Amino acid sequence: MRSAAAFSLAALLCSSPILADNWPNWRGPQHNGVAAGAFPIEWSGEKNLKWKIDLPSGGSTPIVWEGRIYVTCGKEGKNILVALDLNGKTAWEAVIGDERKGKHQKATGANPSAVTDGQVIAVYYKSGDVAGVDRSGKVLWEKNLQKEYGEDTLWWDLGTSPVMTKNHVIVTVMQSEPSPSYLAALDKKTGEIAWKVDRNVPAPKEAAQSYTTPVVLQHGGKEIVVVLGADHVTAHDAANGQELWRVGGLNPEQNGFFRSISSPVIDGNIVVAPYARGNSLTAIRLGGTGDVTKSHVQWTKGELSADVPTPVAHNGKVYVATDKGKAGCLNVETGDEVWTASLPKNRLAYSASPVLANGHLYLTREDGTTFVLDAASGKLLATNPLPQEEKTVATPVLVNGNVLLRTFEHLYCFGGEAAPAG
Repeated sequence: MRSAAAFSLAALLCSSPILADNWPNWRGPQHNGVAAGAFPIEWSGEKNLKWKIDLPSGGSTPIVWEGRIYVTCGKEGKNILVALDLNGKTAWEAVIGDERKGKHQKATGANPSAVTDGQVIAVYYKSGDVAGVDRSGKVLWEKNLQKEYGEDTLWWDLGTSPVMTKNHVIVTVMQSEPSPSYLAALDKKTGEIAWKVDRNVPAPKEAAQSYTTPVVLQHGGKEIVVVLGADHVTAHDAANGQELWRVGGLNPEQNGFFRSISSPVIDGNIVVAPYARGNSLTAIRLGGTGDVTKSHVQWTKGELSADVPTPVAHNGKVYVATDKGKAGCLNVETGDEVWTASLPKNRLAYSASPVLANGHLYLTREDGTTFVLDAASGKLLATNPLPQEEKTVATPVLVNGNVLLRTFEHLYCFGGEAAPAG
């Protein structure tokens, strides 16, 4: 059963006009892939395209705060943060360290998304550079975690986005030995390390490596950070990083290649954790102390999960999109299937995470084509290709009645008549 506090928080988030007009992190104002408001479900190069601009290279999802769009990029060998107005006009660019380009075809040096509390915009790049920037473009502080704590040992490209707590910017680093895995909290205003704790849980080879983004929430009167990776889900006290509880068993056969990309998502009192390269989905009840693997795992399924896209969770349902174009809706409490649907077959995969808005589920393929499903039934309502095929791994951003879609080369804004609720 969802607590009264959870319902109150959800009501507050959905009713707030400030949050409804903002998208402060890559998974939106409620950290669960849900957008407030109504949006178009059909667009093309001729229909509902408000503007399109060239953008320096990057795979990150834009964020939006009070009339400004912020997006991380790489340009002329530098990491940059670009600020745009809602018409796509550049307001400023901030330079944060030297760019380290991506190795994988789906990656760049700027795959992590920015995060903001409305005062500070925090950014993180493959190079290890992390920084806080104010809304005028002034770099307030910057630090390179890899220079201070060692080069990363990830086999592929950094994809973990920073998150914010009440007082800190949190960065998670989960990698293979001999480099340590850790969580670091930086003061929002100064960038000073407030705390740093190791997260060296047993996981073999590449399974120790993670590209996931944590979730921050209030539970039991305490601000906590939930982290998925290295065959475990752990919860930490946001004030000091102390581990509160953990769940293991996500890799019972000790597969050495179960690196994790899809992030956890939370609805009510349940954490949903995709794992095993898209072959398992585990629901965990919040709470407890120490190892709660045997006491707090609600259910586990293997039929419907994701390797890269992070699910949506909302009002007792979890919406999952696989890398190969299968979508489904499950009951959060029981794991029971509500519906499944298969999108049109294509050689390309899905790396962007789904977004839920006004009863519609938005899923973007790697060529930029966005499919819109009825969230109640899974029925396909619309297919929206870009004017030309482009590569994208960024999640669509639904805010102010518009759909922002970032590719490796451009940023599109689609708007127009909003569709009625699904």
